Amino acid sequence: MKNSVFIATSLDGLIAGKNDNLDWLSTFPEIDQVDTGYHEFTAKIDALLMGRNTFETVCAFDGDWPYQKPVFVLSNSLIEIPEKYQGKAFFVKGTLTEILSQIHEQGFTNLYIDGGKTIQSFLKEDLIDEMIITIIPVLLGEGIPLFANLHEQLVFKCVKTTLFFDKVVQNHFVRVR
Repeated sequence: MKNSVFIATSLDGLIAGKNDNLDWLSTFPEIDQVDTGYHEFTAKIDALLMGRNTFETVCAFDGDWPYQKPVFVLSNSLIEIPEKYQGKAFFVKGTLTEILSQIHEQGFTNLYIDGGKTIQSFLKEDLIDEMIITIIPVLLGEGIPLFANLHEQLVFKCVKTTLFFDKVVQNHFVRVR
């Protein structure tokens, strides 16, 4: 069983700018023309687990549903999945360990954890096994941070670093246990 993160941050560690702005992700549009490992990463996962905010953001994107795997959505406030995403996305509730048990019982053991608050919650419970973080060299100044305060220090080792176009850096970290 493995919980993994694949995400981009600004140079100042933000995953979204002011008012949830994501335009900064296109600062270097040429990055969209190369393989950054996303497809290889998603081929190794069984399902995604994301928070409500991330789910609502994805639902607002133009185009088709971007995921080929089941998506589990952490939410205490949403009542139902929009009709066009039913059968693709499913609500889960409870503690993180209860939620993981529910998902694992369905045969999904390698999870892609997505969304700022969700990732932060998983890190606080020491439930992240690997993180692939792509750093876009732009300072946003304010927005949603990837990391928050932790109860204890968590040690990761960097197993791979890739540089794209002498601008964008991707680091692959694995939890040291």
